[in-house]
Amino acid sequence: MLPTDRKYTKSHEWIKIEADGTATIGITDYAQGELGDITFVELPEVGERKPAGEVCAEVESVKAASDIYAPVSGLVAAVNEDLDGSPELVNQSPFEQGWLLRLSEVDASAADQLLDAAAYEATLREAE
Repeated sequence: MLPTDRKYTKSHEWIKIEADGTATIGITDYAQGELGDITFVELPEVGERKPAGEVCAEVESVKAASDIYAPVSGLVAAVNEDLDGSPELVNQSPFEQGWLLRLSEVDASAADQLLDAAAYEATLREAE
């Protein structure tokens, strides 16, 4: 079951607008499953500005390397440093411990344009 407290992209990223207005970003359970065992995560530098739709991180697995796209524009406020030594957290807990980065200075209304959990699940069913 997908968490309903966040929005999703067709390219399998999720975004959760936090109470403080920052946006936490990660990849979905479907994405990590398709990638297989994740061996490395390349995260941006704190302070970098990331435009919506542009690459904001890269995830490498035993199968492939995959670009992760920013669902909204913002300033990188934090990265998940736990992934440095434990990239497998993305596989084990993609919606909680395996988050990738947090953006500040985001327009939360931009996230409203993204897919809710039901719409994202429908796109997964269509792709099967």
